[in-house]
Amino acid sequence: MPPPLDAAARSGPPPEVVTLGEVLAALLAPTGLPLAAATTLDVTFAGAEANVAVGLSRLGHRVAHLGRVGADPLGEGALACLRAGGVDVGQMRIDPGRPTGLLLRDVVTSRPISVQYHRSGSAGSALCDADVMPDVVADARLLHLSGITPALSSSARSACRRAVEEARAAGTVVSFDPNVRLRIAPRDHWNGIVREFAGFADIVLTGADDARTALDVTDPADAAAWFHDRGATVVVVKDGPHGAWESSDGQVVRQPARPVPVVDPVGAGDAFAAGWLSGWLRGHPAEERMRAATAVASCVVSTPGDLAGLPTAAVLDTLLNQGTDVRR
Repeated sequence: MPPPLDAAARSGPPPEVVTLGEVLAALLAPTGLPLAAATTLDVTFAGAEANVAVGLSRLGHRVAHLGRVGADPLGEGALACLRAGGVDVGQMRIDPGRPTGLLLRDVVTSRPISVQYHRSGSAGSALCDADVMPDVVADARLLHLSGITPALSSSARSACRRAVEEARAAGTVVSFDPNVRLRIAPRDHWNGIVREFAGFADIVLTGADDARTALDVTDPADAAAWFHDRGATVVVVKDGPHGAWESSDGQVVRQPARPVPVVDPVGAGDAFAAGWLSGWLRGHPAEERMRAATAVASCVVSTPGDLAGLPTAAVLDTLLNQGTDVRR
């Protein structure tokens, strides 16, 4: 079992948020060029939970990420990317026997985006119970995870289960995004994952399409009721260009999408989650956190890649307060 990177170096206040999941190297074709026609690829990094971690850190929150990377250059790059984003990676592990996961995709708006995963047998897929740091989870206000990580392997699913059980025992709030990816696992597998982890979630942030796929519902309102019935106090449904809405305390707050040129829609859901969770952590009312979430997502869809467009708190404040479009 590889040791954590720097388990003895914890100092200062604990993280507000802990995320758990795989960080991947992401190789992107040049904007507008289909993956099959690309002769060059840009190296960046991604991963549903890691995207949320960087998004929250840029908005001013203390965030720690738990997971594994390989003992390879892409693993080094992934760790450097998270550190540059302000995320604490001191509890992550470097796996000497498995490679860092990889995805390849294009950035096109005229046709469906092609995403190719190379994560079978990766370091991230070997996540296990021992990779979950109970004291880190217990000290945080919020644990965030997606359905992607438990879909990677039985050991990763067990690790996610242990994390949410530790959170529940400590009173740490759990947020869960199903983040359904049918290229990773079949529909019935996702149905089982969503049913299992919905029972631990205080907050659910789901895409409308994800809810339709995993729960076999046609109306997203039925999905919200389904999650509420299993204990979620807040359910947020993201519906792309149709906007989003939040269901909590018997009230529904709707928020239209912010109109911007869409360059790359991948990562928008994670960006939305980061903006919404930031508002929740700051105690903002539903209307304000929905506005923030939509603004953060709009920054990401107008920029290639999952991370480059994530705004700082100052940029978000300017957007929300209708500041100047040119900063001189």
